[in-house]
Amino acid sequence: MNYKYVSTKEYHDAFPCAYRQYKADSHCNVIHGYAFSMKFFFGSNELDARNWVADYGGLRELKGVLEGQFDHTLLVAADDPEIEWYVEAQNRGIANITILPRLGCEGLADMLYKYVNGVYIPDQWGQAEADRLWCYRVEVRETRANMAFREGHRSDNED
Repeated sequence: MNYKYVSTKEYHDAFPCAYRQYKADSHCNVIHGYAFSMKFFFGSNELDARNWVADYGGLRELKGVLEGQFDHTLLVAADDPEIEWYVEAQNRGIANITILPRLGCEGLADMLYKYVNGVYIPDQWGQAEADRLWCYRVEVRETRANMAFREGHRSDNED
């Protein structure tokens, strides 16, 4: 993206979780796990009063949200035909499930991109910051070799 200033925040192998791609025609259709890494790219054409693009310390709450969603959880697609089994596992106390609309690095990156721009920045940092900066790229990495990202610009007028 074409921003004058860019800063990033990255979490390496920070969120161990399990999931399955039930629609996959491979071994990915069984429960397996990863320690996800996530990287957020913030862009702005203007620095704040401290000469920063984004306040790294102000991202503590984001890390908390990510830990709640991903750390030691079993991610479940909302349309998984076995969803009742997952809910039963949670009810029995043997799983901590997080039900999400879509799984996979691409789906998670899209969800996080929309959350950071549409909820996190305005709620945590205020509308002035939401008007000044944009999280224009979110990368989700399941292994060193496998990563997907979601990229966009405020001018795309997305939800």
